[in-house]
Amino acid sequence: MAGRRRAWGVGAVGLALLLPLAGCRGGPAADPARAEVQRVLDRRAAALLGHDETAYGATGARTEYTRLRALPLASWSYRVTGLRRTGTGATADADLRYRVAGYDRAPVGARRTLTLARTAGGRWYVTADRPAGRTGQQLWDQGTVTAVRGAHSLVLGAGGSAAGLRTYARLADRAVPAVSGAWGAGWSRRVVVLVPRSLAGMAALLGSPAATYRGIAAVTTGEVSATPAGPAGAAPADRVVVNPEAYAVLGDLGKQVVLTHETAHVATRAQTTAATPLWLSEGYADWIGYLHTGRTPAEAAPELARAVRQDELPATLPADRDFGFTSDPTDLARAYEGGWLACRMIAGQWGTARLGAFYRAVGAHGKRPGAVEDALREVLGTTPRDFTARWRRYVTSQLD
Repeated sequence: MAGRRRAWGVGAVGLALLLPLAGCRGGPAADPARAEVQRVLDRRAAALLGHDETAYGATGARTEYTRLRALPLASWSYRVTGLRRTGTGATADADLRYRVAGYDRAPVGARRTLTLARTAGGRWYVTADRPAGRTGQQLWDQGTVTAVRGAHSLVLGAGGSAAGLRTYARLADRAVPAVSGAWGAGWSRRVVVLVPRSLAGMAALLGSPAATYRGIAAVTTGEVSATPAGPAGAAPADRVVVNPEAYAVLGDLGKQVVLTHETAHVATRAQTTAATPLWLSEGYADWIGYLHTGRTPAEAAPELARAVRQDELPATLPADRDFGFTSDPTDLARAYEGGWLACRMIAGQWGTARLGAFYRAVGAHGKRPGAVEDALREVLGTTPRDFTARWRRYVTSQLD
């Protein structure tokens, strides 16, 4: 949210003259406890990064240390943003920033609430560290983190076995080169996959009700920027978050398609902006996901095929609202299938290089109005009206 600037006029002179007098009268002194707590958290972070459990324990509870032991960290820091004294101690608000070594080019941020107590000698120590109100959990909030490294992946589970996580690593390791083959090598070519215990655990990581993700096998977290993020590696630190309950019912091919789809989101994140419509971002991820699988359009787009047979072919490309996870499942499926077929059509009729160039051109526009229209004209040499008509004919020819 942009801050509001106060307009100081002539009165600013009078204010400046009064400031020394105000200082002489004195104001409420800053609470020294805030600086003391910050120093405790600095020592706590240094002990975690240094794998010094004894030093960590000297700053308070060791629960997080045990849970985080397997997480390879390049950085970890707290910034105290507020402190409230209680009868027996204090509660601190803090911004946590951390980076996973070898995978994150940018730190992950999380707001935390820490409970602190004091020793008889007046020394502060941490008794609890939890997510701030109305924010999602971190994986270690759900249990001890287990880590499995793949050739191109890091799979992190909460309380699960390493053997179970290796399956995800194998699939992710296939997904990364598949995505690079289509999108190019200008991204990190690494992916971090989070595997909570259950749907409820997935929802807690995402800070949303479990019903929102029921039936959704996985999602990719990360902010879509207002403008392209620039050079390779400048995108936020993305995470593929798995719903183990929905993922488990998929066949082998479905599991691979899902992880390849989500990995495509990681690769394209730096070029996915507020200008990018969901039919393009989701359709492109599906296009890569289904490449070389041998699935026919009718097999991969059954709901849209049913719509064509029932003479219910959509008049327009899917709108962003059609991709809501709480939408009717049939409408949601048709939206994804429609976006996939649009990208498949571009790849088939203009070529895969033009499809990638079109995606980048839309994202580079920076704002939604005119983005698709300009990219259609400049990259594909067509108009929205002609493109939509061509897409409707293509869908009919592929699914009828």
